[in-house]
Amino acid sequence: MEAIMISENTKAAREQVFITLYQKAFPAVAGYISKMGGCFEEAKDIFQDALVIYYEKAASGQIAIQTNEKAYLLGISKNLWLQKYRTDKHNVPIDGFCTNAVDETETLPATEKLIHYLETAGQKCMEILKAFYYDNLPVNQLAELFGYTSTRSATVQKYKCLEKVRDAVKQKSLTYEDFLE
Repeated sequence: MEAIMISENTKAAREQVFITLYQKAFPAVAGYISKMGGCFEEAKDIFQDALVIYYEKAASGQIAIQTNEKAYLLGISKNLWLQKYRTDKHNVPIDGFCTNAVDETETLPATEKLIHYLETAGQKCMEILKAFYYDNLPVNQLAELFGYTSTRSATVQKYKCLEKVRDAVKQKSLTYEDFLE
C-alpha cells in the first residue's frame, strides 16, 4: 500500500492529509497508550510527535511503508511511548495532569524484561530483528540494508540473532509465563 501523498502544494491539501491520518490512526494509538497506563493528553502528544516524524520522512522521500499508514503511525507511536516510559518511569507526575494514569510498574515489567533479553544479543541483532519482525522488511531488503552479500546471509544472521536471545532465555530457565504482564 502506498503512503498518502504528503507533498501536496496547498495548505488545505496538506491539512486534509493530516485529518485523514488522524482519523485513521489516532483511535488505535489512544487505545494502546491507554492500555499501557497513559492518559488522553499523553496519547495526543505522542501521536502528534509521530505525525511529525511521518511527515518529515514522507516529505523527504525516506518512507517505505510495507503495510499502511495506520500501522506505520502506530509503530512510531509505540516506540515513542516506550522511550517516554523509559525516561519518565522515575519521575512523579504533577497532580491532575493525567487523571486516568495507571501505576506504570504494573503495566510494563514484562516488556522491560523482554527488551533486556533482546539487548543481550547486541545492538546490530536488535536492529535486524526489529527490521524483520516489527517493520516487516523482507529478507532481501534486510540484506541490502545491513550490507549482506545475499539474502541467505541475512537469513542466517537473523537466525543467529534469534538463537542468541533463545540461549539467554534458556540460560536463565525462563518460561513463557515469565514474560506475561
